[in-house]
Amino acid sequence: MTTNTPQIPKTASAFTPFKFGVFTVLWIATLISNIGTWMFNVTSGWVMTDLSPSPFMVSLVQAATALPIFLFALPAGALGDIFDRRKLLIITQIFSAAMLFVFAGLLWVGQVNAWTLLLFTFLTGAGAAFSMPAWQAIVPKLVPKEALQPAIALNGVSVNIARAIGPALGGFVLVAAGAITTVVLDAVSYIVVVAALLWWHAAQKQADTLPREKMVGAMRAGMAFSLRSTPLLATMGRGLAFFTFASAYWALLPLVAKELLHGGPSLFGILLTALGAGAVSGTFLMSSLKKYFGPDMMVLLGTVGSALGMLLFAYGGSEVAGIVAGFVSGISWIMVISSLNVSAQLALPEWVRARGLAIFQMMFYGAMTVGSLVWGKLAGVLGLSTTLTAAAVAALVLIPLTWKFKLNLGEHEDYLPSGHWAEPVPAGHVETEDGPVLVTIEYVIQDADRQEFQRLVKELGTLRRRDGAVNWGIFEDISAKGKFTEVFMEESWVAHMRQHLRVSGSHKTLQELIRKLHQGESAPKVLHAVTPNPNTVFEPLPEHHHD
Repeated sequence: MTTNTPQIPKTASAFTPFKFGVFTVLWIATLISNIGTWMFNVTSGWVMTDLSPSPFMVSLVQAATALPIFLFALPAGALGDIFDRRKLLIITQIFSAAMLFVFAGLLWVGQVNAWTLLLFTFLTGAGAAFSMPAWQAIVPKLVPKEALQPAIALNGVSVNIARAIGPALGGFVLVAAGAITTVVLDAVSYIVVVAALLWWHAAQKQADTLPREKMVGAMRAGMAFSLRSTPLLATMGRGLAFFTFASAYWALLPLVAKELLHGGPSLFGILLTALGAGAVSGTFLMSSLKKYFGPDMMVLLGTVGSALGMLLFAYGGSEVAGIVAGFVSGISWIMVISSLNVSAQLALPEWVRARGLAIFQMMFYGAMTVGSLVWGKLAGVLGLSTTLTAAAVAALVLIPLTWKFKLNLGEHEDYLPSGHWAEPVPAGHVETEDGPVLVTIEYVIQDADRQEFQRLVKELGTLRRRDGAVNWGIFEDISAKGKFTEVFMEESWVAHMRQHLRVSGSHKTLQELIRKLHQGESAPKVLHAVTPNPNTVFEPLPEHHHD
């Protein structure tokens, strides 16, 4: 990285991230890879219509792409937070390229059937599953905070430019040179990304004074944060309502092209191109719409547009109508997914970013997987047009039912580490794995402040559990009215020390409000206690306070 950092205005433009060389190189490399991926998607979807043309088997191609991301997203997110993200990305890209080269060889010798196709689609999806959280998590490291939202949007542009170019190119190559060529070109595109990552010399992560998190513990911490993060849960609620039903046209599009519009692989590629062109157009349209609509309204408009697109796919009856439906659906898709991605990023601090994004992706791909299977099965029973109509109507019905889940709530929180907790000073040596750890904090509260104190301390309890506490409670001394003791436990001493490093500005603000209500002669008394280790001898433990 160059040391001459460009000056970024407070309001960054859509193209500001391109001032940063590393972002630009990685963006171009991922664009090439995304084009290759869409070429492979066209190939796998169309090859399945020849190998096994039933709606259910065709829908399994989409399911095989999405299922591994649902299955592996959480461990992938944990790996992305506890290991070097650049090295992890290099390994996953090499794995995906290797799987595609093997698949191309099987195609060459004529040893591919429907289940072989699904297996290698699943394996390349697994490579994507282990790379996605790390890709998203490195974005804040490539650009300053002021350029983060444009950078996220540009990553979406990359995907959608690829969606516009890749399917058409894939359809052309599929007709002109065959499936083997498209698979090989996709494999080569992963090698391009590997070269870009090898070129990028990422800044060394600050050495952690604590032992590296273990895999299971890291996954559990990611789940604990995500399941108690109101901003992230609201984002996932809105996403679940949309993706489950939008998955219908993605899963059934090869059959829409073949049966409803009576076309071949070229038309299938053109429909995907229309989706991509609509998404690219939607990316730039959003910059104008944001002046008038917030993220919640953008998702509403995108859901309505997706429903209209599905109805047009179902009843348009011509290639032109199909292309228009694809374009409208593409605009609507990017309006929703971009709004949800930004909301998810804003909901996560750095220490759990990859894990939180992985859980968001689990929701996304889980909904896409289940939706693909359901809509594929229904299409075999009810027909394509009726199934697309049912999905469109259901998506519209869920709009008012999920309106209470608001987006971008995380932008109001300060997730930066505050460092305001004083370090505990043990009287003897404490092993990192000693525990559980019990922490108690005593408060003295006047009657007039009881209600406000209880409200604030319960909010604090949510933050404690979100950041790693396994138990939390607030108790009042029955012999001394107004004397409260807050109690929480953590799994080990190292888990508690990690919480000292992660405690945020929002946490500090809330603690300061509570401390103003405390009427004791000194700051609230804090006690740390560890389950006794028979090999450790302690002197009396001095008192200390969270400042």
